[in-house]
Amino acid sequence: MTDTAAAHTKANANANANACAGATAAGGQDAEPRARFRDLVAAEWTKWWSLRSSGWALAATALAVVGFNVGMAYDTYRYWSERDTASRADFVRDGIPLSIAFSTDAAMLLMLALSSIGATVIVGEYRTGLIRTTFAAVPARRSVLAAKVCVVAAVTTVFGAVVSVASFGLTQAVLSGRDAGVALDHPGALRLVVASALLAPVSALVGLALGAVLRHSAATMTANVVVLLLLPLIFSADRHWAAVIDHALPAGAWNRLTAVGHQPVAHPWTAGGAWTVYAVWAVAAAVVAVASVQRRDQ
Repeated sequence: MTDTAAAHTKANANANANACAGATAAGGQDAEPRARFRDLVAAEWTKWWSLRSSGWALAATALAVVGFNVGMAYDTYRYWSERDTASRADFVRDGIPLSIAFSTDAAMLLMLALSSIGATVIVGEYRTGLIRTTFAAVPARRSVLAAKVCVVAAVTTVFGAVVSVASFGLTQAVLSGRDAGVALDHPGALRLVVASALLAPVSALVGLALGAVLRHSAATMTANVVVLLLLPLIFSADRHWAAVIDHALPAGAWNRLTAVGHQPVAHPWTAGGAWTVYAVWAVAAAVVAVASVQRRDQ
């Protein structure tokens, strides 16, 4: 009896051990480790640069914006002799070198191009169906969108800085040929460079948010044009209520931060308020993009 009981005890122990091992193995297969956020950022980074169009779009935008500003500077250099003595003397005092360094038309071009690039990042995935594959691999959808926001913000911030610094440096180098250029320590110069650089990520995040909500190329591009370009033209700063709306838009904030000269303004506001508008638009766009991810895509 003793030998028989010992044999049964040993058999039961072996069975329990095998069962525990099997359960551990099954649990290891079912409970896969969650993707780390830095891995999601790396994946989004790879997605961005795996498309040749991404690099070409940024390069073309940079050349267009910088070339536009340098062209204005060259026109000033070329026709400098046609200016009278008083106009030449007041050229720097009136802040004209800064208005040439990054013009309003160049800013509008930058906003439109960067918002389109930001929208393409998400709209392209919905159009091709890649977003479904991504969400199947990573169920944490909001984490995926948060990683996408980080990549878009980082890439476009660096892009904006390069374009803004290059534009300022090249335009002032051209104007210096007529002793009309200014340095970066000139009053208002650094603020213009920073404001123009940050206009890129703000515009790209707005495009990303609109693309995440609308998920259709034509509708998203139309919304980008309306929000970033048409609304600033409709709501001018002539009346108080219109000025409030204008001041709350990214274009209005850029105009305030890059204002030069001493021209009177009907409804003045502070540079701190303009920086706040930049921050609110960037944060709000990021939140909308992340929160727009539905639990199930139809």
